[in-house]
Amino acid sequence: MRRVLGVVLTGLGAFLLLLAILARFYLPGQVIKFPLNEYSVSTLTGTNATYFSQQTGTEVTGATVRAVSTVQGDVAAGSSSTAVWNDITGVFDTTHGASPGIPISYSTERMAFNRRTGLLVNCCGAEIGTKRVKMSGQGYVWPIGTQKQNYQIFDTTLLKPEPVTYTGTSTVDGMNVDIFAEYINNQKVGTVSLPGSLVGISSQPTVTLPEYLSAVVDPGTGSPLKVVESENDSLTNPSTGATALTLLRGTLASTPKSIAAAVHIAKTSDNEISWVQDIGPIIGVLLGLVLLVLGILLILGADTDAYGYEEEDLEVPASA
Repeated sequence: MRRVLGVVLTGLGAFLLLLAILARFYLPGQVIKFPLNEYSVSTLTGTNATYFSQQTGTEVTGATVRAVSTVQGDVAAGSSSTAVWNDITGVFDTTHGASPGIPISYSTERMAFNRRTGLLVNCCGAEIGTKRVKMSGQGYVWPIGTQKQNYQIFDTTLLKPEPVTYTGTSTVDGMNVDIFAEYINNQKVGTVSLPGSLVGISSQPTVTLPEYLSAVVDPGTGSPLKVVESENDSLTNPSTGATALTLLRGTLASTPKSIAAAVHIAKTSDNEISWVQDIGPIIGVLLGLVLLVLGILLILGADTDAYGYEEEDLEVPASA
């Protein structure tokens, strides 16, 4: 009976050791991924912003602005390696406390990306607004296991990848994070046609002016925890080079509520990742070794007892 129990414990110990090795070196790549069924709402706010109101045809200054972004995964379009997420972002003037506020702009985007690296994939109907463009670089998220290095991020305004620079570390709601920044300096975005009278060119009924954007974006690591966007989106008079009309100028930052929600999700995900690739394998190795040693000792003990019985059976009683 002791030998049978020893064999069982030895086999169970070996199985746990093998399982621990798989959990450490194989399972993380199979189960630690960005989800297909993502659903999140994040909000950025800013004050003293300037924007062009399409409703009134004038520039509005000193406005309180809110940007609400809703991201939802398209589960049916995704796969074991690729996720497809849709984003709808609305920017509103909430100066007078109205909810949701006076609309300033709306934008939509659909991106497909690798579920571990976050790198964009050109498939699954990916588009920015109604434009089908070739995408590359990081999209909604950073790689799982983000490194302290520079990356390329696809800028949805310029419609091309732009460098993001690693700038150091920080703490967000008690969580250590890496900080990255994207700097866009006076790059031409496109052109906008509008009445010349709006931009001080009364001699022309309609003018087409270049649109430029300057922005600084500071996302956290992996899934962004805190975002700060400083924008100066304007139309330039080609004759003088001066700013003819400001479309949007201001700094927007993630609200405390959005930061708290992102940090909670990140901490939960970090704990799950730690259990899969660190804590679970360590427990498996320790328990496996204990069972393996105990099983071997039981087998050796059973063999010793059997040997003792055989020696005893061979003894011959002494003659009287």
